[in-house]
Amino acid sequence: MSGEPASLALQLGSTALALVFVLALAWIALRGLKRLQLRAGGGAAPDAPQLLRSTGIGPRERLLVVRYRDREYLLGATAAAISTIDSWPLTEPLPPQPE
Repeated sequence: MSGEPASLALQLGSTALALVFVLALAWIALRGLKRLQLRAGGGAAPDAPQLLRSTGIGPRERLLVVRYRDREYLLGATAAAISTIDSWPLTEPLPPQPE
């Protein structure tokens, strides 16, 4: 019976050490994925839609201004659908949206 507390402490210590090791690996992997996404985001295709503005008008409704193929579109987005409200030819670039 005297060996049981030491054995239990050893098992708990090794489990805690394994948990710290797994958490450290997960943290490193997530940081690496984030860096890869940032690098890949800068090389988006020139033909890809670009979100210029986004404004919430309700809990699940938004107005979006999107640039695509030399046109800008005003879209209404709800939980159920996305609808085109208006579109116009590209005249001059809008300033970036503050975050």
